[in-house]
Formats: sequence, structure tokens, C-alpha cells
Amino acid sequence: MALTIFDEHVPGPVEQVAGDRLVLPFERRQVARQRVKLASGREAAVLLPRGTVLRGGDLLRCRTGETIEVVAAPEDVSTVHCRDRRRLARLAYHLGNRHVSLEVGDGWVRYVRDHVLDDMVRHLGCEVVHESVPFEPEGGAYVRGDGGHHAHHHAH
Repeated sequence: MALTIFDEHVPGPVEQVAGDRLVLPFERRQVARQRVKLASGREAAVLLPRGTVLRGGDLLRCRTGETIEVVAAPEDVSTVHCRDRRRLARLAYHLGNRHVSLEVGDGWVRYVRDHVLDDMVRHLGCEVVHESVPFEPEGGAYVRGDGGHHAHHHAH
């Protein structure tokens, strides 16, 4: 049987019903060209433009019209809840200064579990909770939601 190639990205959330599911951690959802195994066990290929980032709820479509839903896999993460907004802002600054991918919520931040970062967080006076949940970090100031990039150049 021929390998199905999914080469069209439909950013979600989308109300269209997908046939199968592609469950991937964030690191793999940043890889635009890869061989994958769908939830059904069937193998397929993803061939998208470089720089495309998949998010949970997105759809992928192949030339025959078949669609699959992208699902953010649970990952081992550290979540930091903090009612003190200034302390939370300081924490986000220090994590960002280390180029750590962060998911930002109302009164919390989340990053891929790392004991060194956890120690830094505790040193800054915040409590770390370890969880296994889907990880959807911020896309960055120069990345559009559809995976494309805005032009941005630094003069050196």
C-alpha cells in the first residue's frame, strides 16, 4: 500500500471532522517533513513548507481529500502557578533569557521539565508542579499562527 502524503496544513481549531489522528509532542510538531505513524497504526508522511508548526486541533489534508487531526501529545512538563504577577513576570524574563520555550496561561507558565530550570524557579520563590499534559508554547514574536514567518532582520 502506498504511503499517504499529507501536504496541506489547515490551522485549527477546525470544526471539520478528521478521519484519523496524528499524536505528536511539540518537538515533533515543529518538523515539517517527516514519516509518522497515525493513531490507527497506519504510516504516513508529512510534507509541509519548512517553518510550519503544527498545533493541537490543526488538520492535515492529502491530495485525495483525506484529513487527519493533529493532537498535542501529553509531555513531561513543569508548570509554575504564581499569584504575584511581578514574580511571574521576572520568572518569564529569566526563562526567556535562556531561550526556553514557554506556554503562558493566566497566572502560570509551563516548560518542558528540566531539573536545572526547576531549581532556578524555586530560587526565584515560585513553586513547580510536574505534570504530563499537552504542551503548546508561544510561537514567538516573528512567527505567524499559520507557521509562516514575518520578515525581520537585524542590522549588525
